[in-house]
Amino acid sequence: MNRFRRLRANNRLRSLVRETHLNKSDLIYPLFVTEGVNKKNPVESMPNVFQYSVDRLDEILKEIDNSGISGLLIFGVPEHKDEKASEAYNCNGITQNAIRYIKRNFPQILVIADVCLCEYTSHGHCGIVKDGKVLNDETLPLLSAMAVSLAQAGADIIAPSDMMDGRVQSIRSALDNNGFYDIPILSYSAKFASAYYSPFRDAAASAPSFGDRKTYQMDYANGREALREIADDIEEGADMVMVKPALAFLDIIKSARDKFNLPIAAYNVSGEYSMVKAGAKLGWIDEKKIVMESLTGIKRAGADIIITYHALDAARWLEEDI
Repeated sequence: MNRFRRLRANNRLRSLVRETHLNKSDLIYPLFVTEGVNKKNPVESMPNVFQYSVDRLDEILKEIDNSGISGLLIFGVPEHKDEKASEAYNCNGITQNAIRYIKRNFPQILVIADVCLCEYTSHGHCGIVKDGKVLNDETLPLLSAMAVSLAQAGADIIAPSDMMDGRVQSIRSALDNNGFYDIPILSYSAKFASAYYSPFRDAAASAPSFGDRKTYQMDYANGREALREIADDIEEGADMVMVKPALAFLDIIKSARDKFNLPIAAYNVSGEYSMVKAGAKLGWIDEKKIVMESLTGIKRAGADIIITYHALDAARWLEEDI
């Protein structure tokens, strides 16, 4: 008989032989910035998540800085939207101004800049639209211009999330041509067309006004295709890759970890967060235990980086458990 229970007898022994360790430095917090003054707008479908105007950023930036997590992933919510997403690559746009503010006042915080047009287009799709169709190649120059403007503002990492084919190569070329050779790309390589994103669309005001995103985001039934997407992004110049969402796609994270030898991120998305919050509010689950188990599972699957709205709570819980 194998007595596996010998190594489970008490907490110190369990900790000694534990295979997976979640660290505060593994975590990235998503941050929403909006135009205006003195704004801290609650996101109704995401408890304890807010849209901040630049003048109100200090309160959340201080918390991020003191938490021990590695940094933030920034999303902008502009007032003006049009068919060409012109605010996405406006050097004085909301996201660019927020990044400059962060790097001027909290230079030690790592800033990852999301690159996608959906928050900036009048129709809510991630690219240029003509006759009801999202155009791939016509979108690439706009994504590249956005990436360069965010790098100019001070972003540490560029993270394209649009899922247009060829966008990593286009963005890498644009960054290099503008002297940003050392800015890494974290590509949303395996981003699935998922129902788990719904609360995010409230936070980023980015719901499509017609149709859906299934023609460019991945079919959630496809695993082998995800590995092809990741391989293609690496070949085009991605320095890190991402799987999104996380919990329903742990198999993709594991397969990517086994196949590719570079940093892998996983996005524990808004729907995953909101379900935990709802269950905890009703008293059906223990929020801390569920969150720590979920994040550890994501890391056990192979993620080096976890983007999560639970980041600040998880950092505090990790500190309490030391």
